[in-house]
Amino acid sequence: MSVQLSQQGNVAILMLSRPEALNALSFAILEEIGAALDKVAGMPVRALIITGAGEKAFCAGADIKELRGRDLVAQKRGAELGQRVFAKLDTLPVASIAAINGYAFGGGLELAMACTFRVALRSAKMGLPEIKLGLVPGYGGTQRLPRLIGQARALDLIMTGRSIGAEEAQTIGLVNRLVEAPILDSALAMAAEFTGYGLPALGFAREAVQRALDLPICEGLKVEADLSTLAYRTQDAEEGMAAFSEKRKPAFRDA
Repeated sequence: MSVQLSQQGNVAILMLSRPEALNALSFAILEEIGAALDKVAGMPVRALIITGAGEKAFCAGADIKELRGRDLVAQKRGAELGQRVFAKLDTLPVASIAAINGYAFGGGLELAMACTFRVALRSAKMGLPEIKLGLVPGYGGTQRLPRLIGQARALDLIMTGRSIGAEEAQTIGLVNRLVEAPILDSALAMAAEFTGYGLPALGFAREAVQRALDLPICEGLKVEADLSTLAYRTQDAEEGMAAFSEKRKPAFRDA
C-alpha cells in the first residue's frame, strides 16, 4: 500500500509511502487517500496528521505519466476525483495538519492546502508548477490558494509556476509554522495544543471560519451567533466555565 494509516495516542497519522517517486499522486493513490480519510472519520482520534515518507518530499504532485493520452472525459473525472478526495478533509470531524517535510508541488501542495493547518521544515519547497506543463491546477489549487494568501499572491504563484521556500510560505500565510525535525514530533506537539479541547467547540469554530469565506460579513456574523449559541448549550461549555470559576483544569467530554 502506498498510503499508510496509523494511530499515535489520540492522533491519526496518514503517510504517503512512495518515497522512490517522491510520494507522487497516482489515481490509485488518490483512491487510497480517500478510503483512509473515510476510516479516520470513524476512528477514536482528535486530530489527523498527513505527511510523506522519506526525507525529500511531502508529495511532489501528480504522476505525470498517467496524465498523458487521456480523453477530455477522463481528464475531467481525474480532476473531480482529486477534488472530491481532498474535500473530505473539510468534513472530517477532526482538524488536520499537513506536515510538509520536503517538496510539496502541484497536487501535493493542493493536498496540504486542504488540511486545516500546515507546518513545514525550513528546508521545504512548495509551489504549483502546472503552468510550466501548459496546465492549470486541478485538485483545488486555484480555489484554496487565494483563500489562504489572497488573489494577488495566488496569481503570482500560479501564473509563474515558481517554487518558494518555507520561510516565504510562512510570510505570505501559506504555512502556519516552521518547525524542526523530526517533523512528525513537531506536528504531534502542535496537535496537542488543541486536542485537549472539546470536539463540539472545535468543530463549531472550524465551521464558522469555513462558512465565512463564502458569505458577506453580515451573514457570517449570523452564522457565528448561531454556532456560538449552540456551543453554550453543550456540557463542555458548562464544564469549561465552571472550571474557570473554580480555578482548575476542565475535563471535557465531547458532549
